[in-house]
Amino acid sequence: MDKEELETFRVYIAEYQTKLTTKFKARKKWVPINKNHVLASIPGTILKIMVVEKQKVKAGETLLILEAMKMENRIIMPFDGIVASINVNQGEMVPKNHVMIEVIPG
Repeated sequence: MDKEELETFRVYIAEYQTKLTTKFKARKKWVPINKNHVLASIPGTILKIMVVEKQKVKAGETLLILEAMKMENRIIMPFDGIVASINVNQGEMVPKNHVMIEVIPG
């Protein structure tokens, strides 16, 4: 095995010299979750938006209703904050992991 083919691979604090497969190199990179984004956990249709931009909301309040698989899913505010932007419209179909609403703590 040539030394040029080996790459440094880190697992926690340990480093290893190894050959990485093409499939591993082409994988989707991990991105940390932005806690200020309210994402669609399942593809669906926006039935009703219950907030407006710059509105103060408390933890547990319903932000919008997402219909998926003939069920109405109430999307709840995870913490006290302010609605920074609404990135969906009523009647719009959204894919999984779509950023529906951006909020800021407050």
